Amino acid sequence: MIKQTLKIRVHNKIKRSRRNVFQREDFKKLADYDQVGRALLNLTREGYLKKIGYGLYAKARVNRITGGSMLAAEGGFVQVAEEACQRLGLNWQRSEAFQAYAMGSTQIPANAEVLISGRCSRKIATDKYKLTIRKIKNDRSKLIC
Repeated sequence: MIKQTLKIRVHNKIKRSRRNVFQREDFKKLADYDQVGRALLNLTREGYLKKIGYGLYAKARVNRITGGSMLAAEGGFVQVAEEACQRLGLNWQRSEAFQAYAMGSTQIPANAEVLISGRCSRKIATDKYKLTIRKIKNDRSKLIC
C-alpha cells in the first residue's frame, strides 16, 4: 500500500469538504503546525487554495479564460468573506448595502462590507478584493446573528 504524502491528504480533505473556507487548525490532526503550513503553501502555489488572511484559506479553481486561480465559491468573495467571519466566530451582520441587495435591489455593492460588534483586527482579502469591516457599538438590538 502506497503511503500518501501530507499534501495529498490535505488536498483530499479539501476536495471532500463542503466548506469553502479553511483554517490552518482544521488540519492539525494530520501533522504538526510547520508541516501543515508547508502543505498549504504548496497547494496555494499550485492553485488549489487562495490565502485570504492569517491562517485562512479558501478553495480555488482554475479560471477557464485566464488560466489563473480564482475563488471556487459560487457567491465569490462575498460568500467567502461571510463564511470566514462565521469560522472565526465573529459577531457580525451584513452592511446596509448588502441587506438591500439581498432584499431585491438591483444595485450590486462594489465592496464587501460587514458590521462587527466587539473586537476584530483581522484582515480578510485576496489579491483583488478586500473585506471592509465597520465596528459598531455593543448594542444587541442592532446586531442580529
